Amino acid sequence: MATMKLQVGVKAPEFCLPNKDDKQVCLNDLGGRWVVLYFYPKDQTPGCTKEACEFTERLSDFVRMDAAVLGVSTDSTASHRKFAEKNKLAIELLSDPKHEIIATYGAWQPKKILGKELMGTVRSTFVVDPMGKIAYIWPSVNPWGHANEVRNKLAELTGEKQKPAPAVSETLPPPSLT
Repeated sequence: MATMKLQVGVKAPEFCLPNKDDKQVCLNDLGGRWVVLYFYPKDQTPGCTKEACEFTERLSDFVRMDAAVLGVSTDSTASHRKFAEKNKLAIELLSDPKHEIIATYGAWQPKKILGKELMGTVRSTFVVDPMGKIAYIWPSVNPWGHANEVRNKLAELTGEKQKPAPAVSETLPPPSLT
């Protein structure tokens, strides 16, 4: 499958992939919700584990903004089950062993590994709006702190207001009248 150059504002390519429980998850079925779609190289590796754990830790923030978080790799559904169980992951992990969807989203690219150029998944993230259009793209991701970065961008895109700091009068005791 050819790699497409996706841009903000275009319709997100449709897909249906099996999750860790071998149930099909389709982008179309999530219509009306925000979707955080992130591609990662491999279950159980340090960066991928960190990223998945951070998305799980922040999941309540995403749920509050009516967003689904989907992680996609070429790993099997059995690998995803082990990965999710070992790390207590609450996010949805999808399997794309033939890297068709990964390629469609432009995340299947040449990578240098130990001096050799091989094709592989480039860590990247897409935010899809409730109308099914791409709202934001991170073409290359550092997994440390990325979930918070995505959460902040989604809050901006959804217009979610940050909880304001309490007024000074709420944090200080009343003045003494003596």
